[in-house]
Order: sequence, then structure tokens, then C-alpha cells
Amino acid sequence: MIISARSPLHYSVVIAAAVYYFLILPLSLLPMVVLYRVSDLLYLLVYYLVPYRKRVIQENLKNAFPKKSSEEIHQLTQLYYRHFADLILESIKAFSISEAEILKRMHCVNPEIFLPYVEKNQNVLVGGGHYNNYEWFGVTVGQQLPMSCSCIYKPLSNPFFEMKMKSSREKYGLQIIPIREVNAWFEKIKDLSHPSLTIFATDQSPGSPSKAHWGTFLNQDTPMTFGLEKNAKATNYPVFFGEIKKLKRGYYEFRFSLISADPKNEKHGFITEEVQRRLELQIIELPQYWLWSHRRWKHKR
Repeated sequence: MIISARSPLHYSVVIAAAVYYFLILPLSLLPMVVLYRVSDLLYLLVYYLVPYRKRVIQENLKNAFPKKSSEEIHQLTQLYYRHFADLILESIKAFSISEAEILKRMHCVNPEIFLPYVEKNQNVLVGGGHYNNYEWFGVTVGQQLPMSCSCIYKPLSNPFFEMKMKSSREKYGLQIIPIREVNAWFEKIKDLSHPSLTIFATDQSPGSPSKAHWGTFLNQDTPMTFGLEKNAKATNYPVFFGEIKKLKRGYYEFRFSLISADPKNEKHGFITEEVQRRLELQIIELPQYWLWSHRRWKHKR
């Protein structure tokens, strides 16, 4: 792609590069103890001074938890902003975090669950959501599992940030696959000599609600992305749920559980709804760790 020196895209790339080299990278190189002090300041900024999507966050929380009082919603909002500030700084740290440090801070509890599939050279699929630190999960998952790992994603519109994010996410083994290349990816992995694990984030608002599977999620009529189930039924690859748990500030663990060993024979919608059900249970237990600032319910049936 040729970018004209005077095009808006050229200027956006220049600005992105400046932000990265003069702000993001220097922050990323700071020790975690210092980054969390920055996070404390960021929390004060985005909650009190320039509230970031506060109306969206509180509306989402009220609709998801209609029985909670105004005071409870207020407390959850504060907890969410604290987590959100940490998530931003932890995501910045991902640009420079070492293999040893990410393994110390994001640990897989049960990688052995995939060993039977490795022995059979069987590809598998994983569904999950934007809960806890999904960025660190992406950075380290390829290190800790006994098969090749990939993740379906939507590329960023800015070419510079897209390049940097791709490099950061892929540096320790994960391969990220643009959503437009999903069909080609599944054609490729069906004939590989080693098994592959492909991850889908399933809690985003679908681009085309008419093609979504509609169900109930957090007390609301919700369009659910159908890509995971569609590919599971087409390939009959076993489907797992990926769960991230926060142990304490800056430390997480993740585990996997089987949803279906025989997707093609499952009832239509079961896989999609089961992933959402398991994610919903996590959110209900500790709501502050989900991405409430996302406009999840912008589409109506």
C-alpha cells in the first residue's frame, strides 16, 4: 500500500508513531510497581476529571443488574474504572514484557487438557470473552499450550498501531488471523501435521446483527457472534471455553473446560449460548472485570 505524504492516513501514521515512541514505549519499559502508580493517576483522570463513557458503563450495568441499587451500581462503576486503568497500563506493558515475567504473571492451570488431542493430531477451538486481562492471555497462551495457537481478530484501522499490536501479540507464539481470512485459515490447518488451537472472542457486538444468533445475555436480548459455532459445526473440531481469573493485582491464571466434543451433532445455538452462559457466570461473580465501556447492546432485534 502506498501512502501519500499529504494524505490523512499518512498523518495518522505519523501521529501514531509519535505516540508510540514518545509515550507508550517509555511507559512500557517502566517496572510494574511504577506502572501501577501511573494507573492510580489514570483512574482519577478517567473517572473524575474526564469520565470515559461513564453513561455507557452505568447504563450497561443497570440493564445487566436491574435489582442492584444505585449505590451498588456506583460502586461497581468505580471498581470497573480501577480495573480499566490497570488493563490499559498492563496492555502497554505487553509491548516490552519478557517471556519470564509474563509466565510469572499469567499462568495456565490445566494445559494437559489438550494432550489427548495432541496425541490424535486433532485441532480444537476455544471461545471466550473480554474478561480480566485478555491482552496478556493472548501474549502468553502460545507459550503454555502443547499445540500451535492462533486467535481470530479484527485488524486496527491505523497501519502503524496494527503493525505494533500484531508484533506484540505474536512475539511468544500466538498467531493472529484477520477475520477476513478465517475461511483460508481453516482450509490451511485441516492438513497440517501438528494440531492447532484457534481462539474466538465471542462477546463483541456483531458487525451484521441479521447474521447473529440472538439469545439472552446479562438479562438482555443480545445478538451473539456465530463464527465459533459455524466453524465448529463445519469442521467438527472440539470446542472449549477459556476462563481468566484474577489472583491479585498484576497476577492472573487461566484454564480451559470442554463445551462439546462433537459440535456437528449439537443443537443449533447450543455452542454459542453455552460460551455466553459460562462467561456470564464469571461476570455475575465479579462484574468489574468485564469490558462495560463497550457498546455491547447497540443493536436491537
